[in-house]
Amino acid sequence: MVFLLISLIVLHLVSLAMLLIATLEKSWWVWTESEITDLWYNCLYDNATETWVCATTDESDWLQSVQALMVLSVVFSSLSFLVFLGQLFTVSRGGLFYFTGLCQAFAGFTDFAACLIFTFHRKEILNDPRDLSKGQFGYCFILAWVCVPLLLISGVLYVHLRKKQ
Repeated sequence: MVFLLISLIVLHLVSLAMLLIATLEKSWWVWTESEITDLWYNCLYDNATETWVCATTDESDWLQSVQALMVLSVVFSSLSFLVFLGQLFTVSRGGLFYFTGLCQAFAGFTDFAACLIFTFHRKEILNDPRDLSKGQFGYCFILAWVCVPLLLISGVLYVHLRKKQ
């Protein structure tokens, strides 16, 4: 039981860290090695100063939807972890962690929705006259997709987890 509990906590923290990285880092769309776009900024690498020069992205309804859903996903996952820690000490013996699992599942669904919106509406989100075939998805986008099954699996595991002692 202790191994399952520790494994679940590690899975939750790893998925939360990946979700934070996917939301905050700057690589959702890569045009070239020196030009990238994320949910918040368009960035160019300046070779002279060896720094990234970033400007805020052009707001669109689709972009705001993806931003809101990713932030909600982080909030739900964080809330889920805090509730789980609280329930460890307050739930009676034999109790289930329904609320924790529900929050974690919501985090997975909001992350899934954000990834789907970015996948299908990237032309409107990027708002760039260039051909999209000259770019590719960045690692943060891939991390967001990897988080979807991790969040949903941990949500299901929380729902089935019983407090033994």
